Amino acid sequence: MMKSISLKSRAVWLGIPSVLAVVCLVMMFYLNYEPPLFNPVARATLHAQEHHHKVVTGYTTTATLIETVNILLTKRGGYMSNDIMPPWVFLDNVPNWEFGVLIQVRDLSRAMRNDFSRSQTQSTEDVDLAVAEPMFNYDSERWFPPDTEGRYAKANASLESYLTNLSSPSEPGAQFYARADNLVEWLAIVEKRLGSLSQRLSASVGQARLNTDLSGDTEARQSTVSPGVVMVKTPWTQVDDVFYESRGTAWALVNFLHAMEVDFEDVLSKKNATVSFRQIIRELESTQEPLRSPMVLNGSQFGLFANHSLIMANYIARANAAIIDLRSLLQDG
Repeated sequence: MMKSISLKSRAVWLGIPSVLAVVCLVMMFYLNYEPPLFNPVARATLHAQEHHHKVVTGYTTTATLIETVNILLTKRGGYMSNDIMPPWVFLDNVPNWEFGVLIQVRDLSRAMRNDFSRSQTQSTEDVDLAVAEPMFNYDSERWFPPDTEGRYAKANASLESYLTNLSSPSEPGAQFYARADNLVEWLAIVEKRLGSLSQRLSASVGQARLNTDLSGDTEARQSTVSPGVVMVKTPWTQVDDVFYESRGTAWALVNFLHAMEVDFEDVLSKKNATVSFRQIIRELESTQEPLRSPMVLNGSQFGLFANHSLIMANYIARANAAIIDLRSLLQDG
């Protein structure tokens, strides 16, 4: 009798890890979630109604930045990049998606602090934006207090303060200057980000590239000598990381660009650049199609299996090329 009880107890104890493993897998499947795109104009209008604000130039872009950070922190599963407990610690797709979004949040907050909110290089920076921008650059993976989520929430509170002052006639010090040169400065940053992602995505299959670092300038120099032919390949363990970082980047940019189309409407119309602007959005929206594969496939260029990184690189590269053309149009058109 005692032996029978002992065997049952052992079976129960052996079954617990199996149950925990199943629960963990189910939660991982549930938490592996990318938020859908939202309507920046509708969200900005709702935000203005809730806070009794007047929608002015720059309001939609700023409200969209705030909403993007809110989604980053409160989406299904919360902010995951700094989680150290299962099942969150086993997930890497969403944290890489978060990092792509975060990079764009950092770039836009810096552009708002340095360009959009200042009339010229000698003007003073906005106090609230000066507080928010460095907080967004806080370590994205820190879990020990002061934790990452707390810092980003404080940065968002500073953006809310800036937004309140921006919409208030009694606070003329808070401004958003929707000028072509300011938009060009931000687009230059986006261009470099997308160019880098395009190269990293394309390198999923590996290829030999000629070194063109100093092309076009006979007097150019670099710190150390580089080989004439460089072998570039993204490690197979990082292929899905780069893929999801690209999806996060494109997700944030689509929302930001939709917002800026409203705030920079007059600038784009004057330069006859509205259609070019919308084409960039369309290319980036194509990156948000649902992945109908259980994993990111990494087949060869013309092999039997798909290469999702190369498909993503195609959309990113086309958006990047369109941004280059748009910057030229805004500067010279």
